[in-house]
Amino acid sequence: MRVLFICNQARHRSPTAAKLFSDKYETKYAGLYNEPSVTQKELDWADVIAVMEDEQRIEISKRFPKTYLTKQIVTLHISDMYAAGSPELIKALQQKADLLEPLAP
Repeated sequence: MRVLFICNQARHRSPTAAKLFSDKYETKYAGLYNEPSVTQKELDWADVIAVMEDEQRIEISKRFPKTYLTKQIVTLHISDMYAAGSPELIKALQQKADLLEPLAP
């Protein structure tokens, strides 16, 4: 399964998640408010899109409405308060791992 992790800037949460889950899934990460931001090609690549907060889900629906309707998108509910690779962020992501499991083909 290919999982695209998305957060605001692709500096802390999504790169940490992509690395953490790379042993189980094929992973990539992207941001919504950085340059360059997430592309249609990255969204097309993914089987599942994992966003950190609901506001990112809403932003994807605005920027890519057709894709939004056809992709599995899961919100992990990880707020932007962690440093990249921090033990606290890793623990928070591990606690959300079960949200990805039912989506596996």
